[in-house]
Amino acid sequence: MIKKAFITGLILFTGILPAFSLELDMSVDDEIKRKYDSSKLEYDVLPNLPKVSPSNSQTSVPKTTPVYSTTTKPPTITKIDRSDAIRIPNRTKFQVKSNQTVSNWLKEGSTVSFKTTAPVFKKGGVSIPAGTTIYGTVTDSHLPQKTGNGGLVVIKVTGLSYNGKTYAATGKVTKANAKKIFFNNIKGKRQYLAGVGKQIDKGEAFYKKTKNTANKMSDNPILVILSPIPVIVGYAGYAVCTVLSPITGLNNKGGNISIPAGSSFELKLQNEAFVY
Repeated sequence: MIKKAFITGLILFTGILPAFSLELDMSVDDEIKRKYDSSKLEYDVLPNLPKVSPSNSQTSVPKTTPVYSTTTKPPTITKIDRSDAIRIPNRTKFQVKSNQTVSNWLKEGSTVSFKTTAPVFKKGGVSIPAGTTIYGTVTDSHLPQKTGNGGLVVIKVTGLSYNGKTYAATGKVTKANAKKIFFNNIKGKRQYLAGVGKQIDKGEAFYKKTKNTANKMSDNPILVILSPIPVIVGYAGYAVCTVLSPITGLNNKGGNISIPAGSSFELKLQNEAFVY
């Protein structure tokens, strides 16, 4: 009898409760409406809150783009009669500084320029003075690749200024920021081996975790019989990561190449150059 009365009372109480709640909510709402203008409630009652329009409610993340200097305007090459010209021998080297950032974002066909930092003296007292402009053209470039290759930029020397005019010249880059450049390829860091190493490190970390689990299980008299299982699983995972590392390493991109303006370069002529 008591049990039935308790159930009946519980049903009545739960039936009345929503109505009571609704009535309470409505009364509170009516009280707010009488005291405040609900359309201005947010800004009049809470004046320190900033107004946020729907269009500005979402934070926009700006896209980052590589920053580098604009390329140089291609020079006008002056034709020359070699019989009366000053000859600059093949393999002559020039110590220069770049007038703009040299990077793998430069497009093929772009013109770049350099300023000599020291005079180059030749027979007969003729010299190419410091501050001489040497021009180059980007003949190849690409961004880092997923095969682990870094970025690339290839610059071919195409012109040399002397006495206010620019004359044809052919040369290559042999040093960039005091580092030797081979085959005229200025390259970003190759990351293939680093990618292989990361994959092997993952396998080793997994093996260590399973070994720790096995050690904890061996301290338990009930689980001790199962303790070799995590070690076997961990060793298998380590082996799989090691075997697959040469393949997964191909997914790793290489590094970008970006040498700031004002950096030191060495340029070398590949053919004789002639100036007036």
